Amino acid sequence: MSPPQASPGPDPYFPEHGDTRYGVRRYALDLDYRPLSNRLSGTARLTALTGPAPLNEIALDLAPFRIHRVLVDGRTARYTHRAGKLRVRPGRALAPGAPFTVEVRYTGNPRPLNSPWGGLGWEELTDGALVASQPVGAPSWYPCNDRPADKASYRVSITTPSLYTAVVGGRLVSRTTRASSTTWVYEQPAPTSSYLVTVSLGRYTAVPLTAPVPADGPHPEVPQTAYLPARLLPRFSVDFARQTQMMRFFESVFGAFPFGEYAVVVTDEELVVPVEAQGVATFGTNHLDGARTSERLVAHELAHQWFGNSVSVADWQHIWLNEGFAKYAEWLWSERAGGTTTAGHAAAAHRTLAALPEDLRLADPGKQQMFDDRLYERGGLTVHVLRCALGDDAFFRMLRDWAGEHRHSAVRTADFTAHAQRYAASPLDGLFDAWLHEPSLPPLPGSPATR
Repeated sequence: MSPPQASPGPDPYFPEHGDTRYGVRRYALDLDYRPLSNRLSGTARLTALTGPAPLNEIALDLAPFRIHRVLVDGRTARYTHRAGKLRVRPGRALAPGAPFTVEVRYTGNPRPLNSPWGGLGWEELTDGALVASQPVGAPSWYPCNDRPADKASYRVSITTPSLYTAVVGGRLVSRTTRASSTTWVYEQPAPTSSYLVTVSLGRYTAVPLTAPVPADGPHPEVPQTAYLPARLLPRFSVDFARQTQMMRFFESVFGAFPFGEYAVVVTDEELVVPVEAQGVATFGTNHLDGARTSERLVAHELAHQWFGNSVSVADWQHIWLNEGFAKYAEWLWSERAGGTTTAGHAAAAHRTLAALPEDLRLADPGKQQMFDDRLYERGGLTVHVLRCALGDDAFFRMLRDWAGEHRHSAVRTADFTAHAQRYAASPLDGLFDAWLHEPSLPPLPGSPATR
């Protein structure tokens, strides 16, 4: 078992979330959910490793469920549970660098956690449920070390009435029906941040978007499946018709897809924005119109599988590394599909930002502005300006290497600026100071040749 990822301290935007004194390596979640009563029963088993100091207390993030049992290494442990923290005290301090397990059995009615951006986490739908946890909603449904840098593998088993399909990020390893209930078991071996684990429950039809995996050889493309109400299939077939092409294009510019499969869910309700999760993207009925009006969002969520999910932020002040690259992916796909060029999108974004207040520092926007539309646009612009400075050949090599070298890890802005400098013929300090650290909007340089 490898040592936990280094962490200098709590997330500056969410210091009350997470515990830097240990790292989780694996979560095994056994859940039973009854949609009609919105009742969740769960057992969570965490396999973890202590940091460099003895550990007297294991702090987990968890909403106010009823706790039935807590074990540490198979032994009953004392605990307190208030203010969103389950604090577990093992019988004796855990030694530095020691592996340990925590098991929590709990029940309750999951509900979204309050935040400046609305409810986060487990959301009861009219007929089903979904999870949308970014940035700190994961404790709404399972006990976790809720910090994006603490990435772990997951096995999620969920039992629910057989009328419902359960979708979780990862590979479906079994589906077992007994009487009127079905148990779905998913395995996600790739390191995953707690907020990127999702569950979607609905009366869905599964639609394969790629050919079945051959039994006698490797699959030629990433397996992709859609889950949606059957009545929406005609519109979906138009709006998502080019996702497989999009996947191939993004692999050519970003490198190999970082996960074993990709799923999209269209839930039978309207959503303000699609929901990002590891290996899964969830859309609302309002994102389907049979005219590809929301195709940029299809590109945005797919790009997040590289930028945000595989290459994750170490803490939330660096969110532009997720959103800037996903925004630029929208522009790259637009150009590839014969629409507006990247230069055209950059010019439009610059005009938009020039008419808005210039008080946002991209590399540290502050908690209240981390989802500001200006961060997305300026993030995309910063990536475009870097492309102008490097030239296409160096830029796209830099991009593929960034996604490859930091695959399944957590990064900060300084990691990216140091990485990009390796591909530049002259110092990039001025560019990064102006675009990342100063709030005023710099002028837009000349655009690169069309790729």
